[in-house]
Amino acid sequence: MWKAFANSWKVPELRRRAGMTFALIAVYRAGAFIPLPGIDGAALTQFFDTMTQQLGETLFTLMDLFSGGSLSGMTIFALGIMPTITASIIMQLLIPVFPRLEHMVREEGESGRRTFNQWTRYLTVGLGLMQSLFISLMLENPANFGGQVMVAEPGWAFRIVTIITLTSGTAFIMWLGEQISAYGIGNGMSILITAGILSSLPTAVRQLWKIGNPLMAAPQIPPATLVFMLVMLVAVVLSVIAITQAQRRVPIQYARRVVGRKVYGGQTSYLPIRVNAAGVLPIIFAQSFIMMPATLFGFTRIEAFNQISHWLSPGGWIYMIFYPGLIIFFSYFYAVVQHNPLHMAEDMKKYGGFVPGIRPGKATAEFFDRLITRITLPGAIFLAIIAVIPILISRSLGIPGLIASFFGGTSLLIVVGVTLDTLRQAESFLLMRNYEGFLTRGRLRARR
Repeated sequence: MWKAFANSWKVPELRRRAGMTFALIAVYRAGAFIPLPGIDGAALTQFFDTMTQQLGETLFTLMDLFSGGSLSGMTIFALGIMPTITASIIMQLLIPVFPRLEHMVREEGESGRRTFNQWTRYLTVGLGLMQSLFISLMLENPANFGGQVMVAEPGWAFRIVTIITLTSGTAFIMWLGEQISAYGIGNGMSILITAGILSSLPTAVRQLWKIGNPLMAAPQIPPATLVFMLVMLVAVVLSVIAITQAQRRVPIQYARRVVGRKVYGGQTSYLPIRVNAAGVLPIIFAQSFIMMPATLFGFTRIEAFNQISHWLSPGGWIYMIFYPGLIIFFSYFYAVVQHNPLHMAEDMKKYGGFVPGIRPGKATAEFFDRLITRITLPGAIFLAIIAVIPILISRSLGIPGLIASFFGGTSLLIVVGVTLDTLRQAESFLLMRNYEGFLTRGRLRARR
């Protein structure tokens, strides 16, 4: 691996993309320190301490982690990447419902995808406007939550400034993610989430040392628990690597064709189908799907909504049902999006390819449908299990949410998954130039 890192600096394009990625991440982190105008910082701290007690430390910790600490500081990037993720989820779910969208994405080529992405941007801005209006109203009425007055001059002037600032911040974050995806390395949305999560790592380490220092007479976290947390961290990392790297290679035979004096086809290749085709996206989407209603309901005075927010908090019984269920759903959803059996069969038939022993056309589509279903199910269940078990263990041991998230929780899963995806993309640049890659290929063998 170290040789691969050394070789990466020998590839000008990879070096340029890495520099662009780090520069855009630096811009993103700089925005996390620019506060909203008209906010009392001291009152803000007391307000969010109250919110943490009402919503539960783990839920608020996750919300703040996904925004890179911008939510607790109420900066211009307080909304974070969540409106973009939510808009992307909605648009992706609408593709199977509306044939026009499916035709746009699949048949209209680059022009159709550009239009689809533009609609996603419009939806992101709309969600940003709605959420920023809600936040501005919430900031003007902190007495509903036992906090102090944080806005010196409440009114429509403050609301308009807040709405414009937060929505512009969300649009700018969306643009940063798109630039990373286009000119950097990795998925821009995932990279920004990972950068925000890692920015909280020093705080988690200080908090862990404060309550688990073995030199203390009576540490809050016993040494045996610390050892167990380290073992859990290693186990989760290895599990994510194993499930992310595993793949099934399907042999593809191409018929021989004679065009003039040249012979085309006749060779055998392999189609790799990953066990976890969606990577870490199911976890990100599942958290976003749960956090939005939990956040909105938790910021109200209605007791029924507060109860729903409590149920949707990590550790609640509804959360422990919905969270793994959504992970499994989004794993299947993205597996089908990336490997649509009908489209795969049509493309293979168009170019003269076939799976040995399987007739082209409908039989090939049914074969891929069975194969994708069979290999995605264990991967999705496994991903859901390793996402939920650390939460149960951490709560049973009384470990604070911020610390638990880095020792087996959602944050660790996202960081490891995004790192693997980024290394895989960087590896493609090295392999094209005959350099050794970062990762060794996993392979899952199974019956047809």
